[in-house]
Amino acid sequence: MIAGAVCAADLRVGIVGTDTSHVIAFTDAMNNTNSKVHVSGARVVGAFKSCSMDISNSFGRVEEYTRKLKEDFGVKFYDSIEELCQNVDVVLLESVDGRPHLAQARPVIKAGKPLFIDKPMASSLKDCLEIFDLAKEAKVPVFSSSGLRFGKDTQKVRKGAIGKVTYAETQSPCSTEPHHPELFWYGIHGVESLFTVMGTGCVSVQRSTTPDGLIQVKGTWKGNRTGIYRESKKYGGKAKGDKGESPVGGFDGYGPLVVEIVKFFQTGVPPVKPAETIEIIAFMEAAEVSKAKGGEEVLIQDVMRKARAELKK
Repeated sequence: MIAGAVCAADLRVGIVGTDTSHVIAFTDAMNNTNSKVHVSGARVVGAFKSCSMDISNSFGRVEEYTRKLKEDFGVKFYDSIEELCQNVDVVLLESVDGRPHLAQARPVIKAGKPLFIDKPMASSLKDCLEIFDLAKEAKVPVFSSSGLRFGKDTQKVRKGAIGKVTYAETQSPCSTEPHHPELFWYGIHGVESLFTVMGTGCVSVQRSTTPDGLIQVKGTWKGNRTGIYRESKKYGGKAKGDKGESPVGGFDGYGPLVVEIVKFFQTGVPPVKPAETIEIIAFMEAAEVSKAKGGEEVLIQDVMRKARAELKK
């Protein structure tokens, strides 16, 4: 049974990449008026099926999610991203693999469609920079985020509940995928929470392990501020500010993220500035460099400089 009803005022949403559970969760939130987290104002109406044949979590699930989109929500599938863009107002880039994101974002940006890119924004800092460069040149609004950014406690701290944050530590599961740098696959969730409360201004990164062998990445921010990400089985963390302490890093479901996505589509104003997303990707890439160098401290500016140089080649 197809959920929900079309409203003339709804923005027509298209999906690129149907190999992640997010496509079902997001579509249900937008299309199903009976959903507990229903968000009005946008409706998924079209999609472009794609998957990565060297990632089992991608090719092993794409058929199931494609079928559900068709049967449960009446989503129409198109043979190309270009054709999809001709029939929608805005786009969700949902491919679970970050590697094709740049190539998949190109036709969306060329078509002038506001674009949300699910985590990871890309599989490298270079690709992340290029996507934002293309979007800026075309004047197309783009943003990317993990749903962890919009957890209730994390947002309270972001908005100043404990004053300026001087120290924070966040944790999340960190399963890895061989085609992506270590933190890009799942660690990004905890890193997103960390940056949500710390903000931009990270100067250096040092990757190590905890006494029990789990991943630990320490960031040093301007003003002698410290932020630490740790691998864990659970989401969570804490932040200390000049007005107190607070838990952070919790996951409150996809609803808050979908609210922000729809608001972004309606206004064209991204809730996360490109500079912050770029720094998140730079932090994770710097952690990879630090790991390769045996835990040496790596400067964010060096990682950025290298990525910019690669763009010019």
